[in-house]
Amino acid sequence: MPDAVTKSEPPQREDGLILGESVAMRKILEVIEQVAPTDITVLVTGESGVGKEVIAKAIHSASTRSRKPLVAVNCGAIPEGIIESELFGHERGSFTGAMDQRKGYFELADGGTIFLDEIGELPLASQVKFLRVLENGEFLRVGSSSPRRVNVRVIAATNKDLELEVRHNRFRADLFFRLRSVNIFIPPLRERPEDVPVFFRVFAEEVAQKHHIRFAGIAPAAMQLLRSYHWPGNVRELRNVVESMLVLEQGKYLEPEDVKKYLKDYRIPEEERNLPVPLVGRSVEQAERELIFRALMDIKGNLVELKNLLTRQQPDGSRGDHAVREPEENRTLSLQDMEQRMITEALERYKGNRRVAARALNISERTLYRKIKEFGLE
Repeated sequence: MPDAVTKSEPPQREDGLILGESVAMRKILEVIEQVAPTDITVLVTGESGVGKEVIAKAIHSASTRSRKPLVAVNCGAIPEGIIESELFGHERGSFTGAMDQRKGYFELADGGTIFLDEIGELPLASQVKFLRVLENGEFLRVGSSSPRRVNVRVIAATNKDLELEVRHNRFRADLFFRLRSVNIFIPPLRERPEDVPVFFRVFAEEVAQKHHIRFAGIAPAAMQLLRSYHWPGNVRELRNVVESMLVLEQGKYLEPEDVKKYLKDYRIPEEERNLPVPLVGRSVEQAERELIFRALMDIKGNLVELKNLLTRQQPDGSRGDHAVREPEENRTLSLQDMEQRMITEALERYKGNRRVAARALNISERTLYRKIKEFGLE
């Protein structure tokens, strides 16, 4: 399964392996320094393309297991019918096509680290056996009744909300609690724009060296476009954009119009979308308040329209004003009160899950945390 697993040679420690100057990345580096010397299980979470495997490699490189292999497995790329054979191995004749005895990825990683990407895609039946390996290092090859033992450090990663998966019975609660001993969350690139120039500089050097290109540089306004782009593919997309720009523009000095050609669906970042007026002369906080206020007004307008429709459909044709009159409490609520109510209701609806609540409110998680602190909702 070449697309599902990669086995690296014992890696050397690389300076600058973890890139970024943001506060979030500095905190992640601190956590890596703390957990790397131990054998504790680590769960790395974040959107696709943020660099979860890079974090796993950094932990392995800084650990006492760095001279042993790091085996990276993409659980989502392995068909459900053979995933246990791939992970734990099989005996000859254990199933049709099993012509020889075969070691699984856990045995290949013995003494080192196994990185299980997209752990949220692991079938429920396989989760039970995976939990057993986590608990005591034991597993059974497919077709065997003799337990085997391995000594591996497990790092798992997912772009799914595992708490939500547990609530919907798609992921075992006991495995979730076992995995989240240490959770490293990597924020999306759009929430740490200060890291974009750092990645750009490193990627540009790599591309120029690889393709023998003499790169003339990038204009400040062009870099600002890269910083403000929403990067749905995160760091992976940025790397591809840098390579395309340098190769197709033949290393010339990049102006804003050059950059825009490579940013598909360029638009205002998510948390600034749908603002009623431009941000000229106003603070980000004012803009965020107006965004939430506009959402509230849209909802209220829809309710009024619905009431009017119901009134017109009354058999006697009456149009009592009470049917469309707004409650007095809604007319007297301040913008701040409405904002606080909306955030409170979102947190209650999603049982305190701030990430999901932020998505529902169409604001960034960082903004939601600040609002929670501002309103004393902690």
